[in-house]
Amino acid sequence: MFDPTVFDNLKVAMENQVYDLDNLDGKIHITNRIDRMELSVMARVFALQFTLVEQKGVTAEIRLEASLKDLAAELLEQPGETPACTLRLRFYRQIEDVEKQCKQIETIIKGIWQPELQAKQTISFVYGQYPASYNLTVELKFNRKISEDQMDDIPDLLQHVLRTLRELGGE
Repeated sequence: MFDPTVFDNLKVAMENQVYDLDNLDGKIHITNRIDRMELSVMARVFALQFTLVEQKGVTAEIRLEASLKDLAAELLEQPGETPACTLRLRFYRQIEDVEKQCKQIETIIKGIWQPELQAKQTISFVYGQYPASYNLTVELKFNRKISEDQMDDIPDLLQHVLRTLRELGGE
């Protein structure tokens, strides 16, 4: 019989709650779903991207990752290893004034997620496209891996993500 991994259990729990926000609550609109086995490195990746229904200018992504080492530790029941996954949050939006808006975004992120999560802001643009607007990706990576012990934290995590979407779209 198939025994689901920590990755599988977290994926299903996260997926159910995000889809409830879309289908039942009508607060978000899911725009993309990724469920991938990366054969080149034998890793698993699951991500859901979504926007707020009333505000489409900012997209959130919740991303779970399990490396070969993570999966092997669990499947082979390696002593001293705790099965867990990496959780990343990403927010995507367009900006025009890099210095001003990135500083505002940094303040918003610190206000919601506290100093323990450092936001990495990455800017890109299409050469020759004028007036210049920039694609901004804000990534938050948690300082530790998560396991099934954190499943009860998913509703609070999602509320923080929704708040971040609202504030990033309103600044």
